[in-house]
Amino acid sequence: MIKLTTPLTKEKIASLKKGDAVLLSGTIFTARDAAHKKMAEAFASGKPLPLRGEVIYYAGPCPTKPGEIIGSVGPTTSYRMDAYAELFAKNGCLATIGKGKRSAEAQNAIKTNGGVHFEAIGGAGAYYKNCVKKAETYLYPELGAEAVYKLEVVDFPIIVGIISD
Repeated sequence: MIKLTTPLTKEKIASLKKGDAVLLSGTIFTARDAAHKKMAEAFASGKPLPLRGEVIYYAGPCPTKPGEIIGSVGPTTSYRMDAYAELFAKNGCLATIGKGKRSAEAQNAIKTNGGVHFEAIGGAGAYYKNCVKKAETYLYPELGAEAVYKLEVVDFPIIVGIISD
């Protein structure tokens, strides 16, 4: 098991291989379809991408119950963000986390730009919430569960799915 701490750098991920099991700690940000669309629109109007250099977890947490830090926070199907993969990879997004297949174009964008895509286990949202030690809405609160959340995680289990050769 490889332990990594954010912020991730190309040097930190250089030795990773497809299939490596990783325990990730530090800050990650959730973002799904609606948030990606808003960030891409802002970028198109001349603003920098707000999650440049951050780890993006394709997830939207369920409502938080009283006394809990966050609700269930399982991965969303990565393919839904593939339309934005090249934009984010070319503009500083080094790492993403999600579930399921990626398009050939998304895989190429990740590899060409020296990034990594981690796989998370679908259906394990109740487990993953236990890895979250702090959560706050970061961007686009009007999107509800699809807002961008800033999460502090400890030993968040993921597997290297796509990495530069």
